[in-house]
Amino acid sequence: MSDSESMKAAWFGSFGTAKDVLRVGEFERPAAGPGEVLVRLHTSGVNPSDVKKRAGSFPDLLDAGPVIPNSDGAGIVAAVGEGVDNARIGERVWVYQAQYARHFGTAAEYVAIDHSRAPRLPDNTTFEVGACLGIPAMTAHRCVFSDGDVAGRRLLITGGAGRVGHYAIQWASRAGASVIATASNDADIETCRQAGANIVVNHRSENFAAEVLDATGGMLVDRVIDVEFGANLATMLEVIRVGGTITTYSSTVVPEPELPFFRMMYKDLTVRFVIVYAMPESAKHFAIADIEQALQRDELIHRVADTFSLDDIAVANENVESVSIRGCVVLTID
Repeated sequence: MSDSESMKAAWFGSFGTAKDVLRVGEFERPAAGPGEVLVRLHTSGVNPSDVKKRAGSFPDLLDAGPVIPNSDGAGIVAAVGEGVDNARIGERVWVYQAQYARHFGTAAEYVAIDHSRAPRLPDNTTFEVGACLGIPAMTAHRCVFSDGDVAGRRLLITGGAGRVGHYAIQWASRAGASVIATASNDADIETCRQAGANIVVNHRSENFAAEVLDATGGMLVDRVIDVEFGANLATMLEVIRVGGTITTYSSTVVPEPELPFFRMMYKDLTVRFVIVYAMPESAKHFAIADIEQALQRDELIHRVADTFSLDDIAVANENVESVSIRGCVVLTID
């Protein structure tokens, strides 16, 4: 295989620990097909869903061959396929949903992807930040706005210093919501406040629900955006109003929670589950438009926890799997 036909990439051909199964080397370079752009990647985002796939959360994932991981990234359009405007060549873009229902993600020098999955990245935004937008920022946007306007609403956002929670605080506060966030240490509490939280409480407190209600003066919250649905459900039911909505995007500690059906029914609750891949296209377009506007105006605070070279992708995966990590983990691709 000649250099013109290959690229540097990371991949896995079996499930297991990062150091055991991730490989870095030469891989066939893709070409832009009809409706696609070929992106020369500068960065790749490593998210929890990426490391879970590598560990085997989708048992059939490898049936069609090895996988180049990671759905998020950023770079420059190097070529376009049939039906895509040539003017996009040279455009700075961020990439999302690259490794979903397909085998070739962003942990590589190039990715060919539908042009709609490569929105424009404003000139004032770094490629490192661009790798944080797909899963973290879009998930947060969907969680905040999936059930209508939040202006004047009370929102409880758990794990407010995390990847999604940090963006959710910002989307909600910018839209006029009163935000109660949770964090477990002084540094994370300050991070939540800087992002726009009006109130921050400690979710590890034995009196978590009581502290939320004390902080709101006894007022129940309209919506909850939750990072640990199973573990936090009992508390959420104490603090949410009748007719409220619980929106959740993760339940790692209790992956198969039991629901107190009658208690939830009598409160007329809505429970919404969010994942970027399954969001309606209209919701994706809504999120992309808001992200571009916020980036252009430099209105968002971003948290890049650490950067690693593509060669160190296994270490980056281990970093993401650490319970103490805050912010996005990014691979730089040279």
